Amino acid sequence: MQQDLVHAIKSNPKYHELVSKRTKFAWTLAIAMLGIYYTFILVIAFDKQILAQPLWAGSVTTVGIPVGIAVILSAFALTGIYVFRANSEFDRLTSEIKEEVL
Repeated sequence: MQQDLVHAIKSNPKYHELVSKRTKFAWTLAIAMLGIYYTFILVIAFDKQILAQPLWAGSVTTVGIPVGIAVILSAFALTGIYVFRANSEFDRLTSEIKEEVL
């Protein structure tokens, strides 16, 4: 019984659509996050003076602090984007697959 259910799900075209869309979207967001993070690290490695500048004259806080915070917030934002799409499109496809198979 279990193998029949697994086969029915895997042979459903909507299952392949779900896997394809979810994988492509996850890789897109992962590449975006890696790009943001590695750009930040490369700036630190090769031209740290950009991030070492004070925010304004006499400021102790440097440009690197808000940029670092932006890197962290971008991770939260990209996670939120994934969750939003997962809760709408991906969950809808999953429900349709369940209705068709069960």
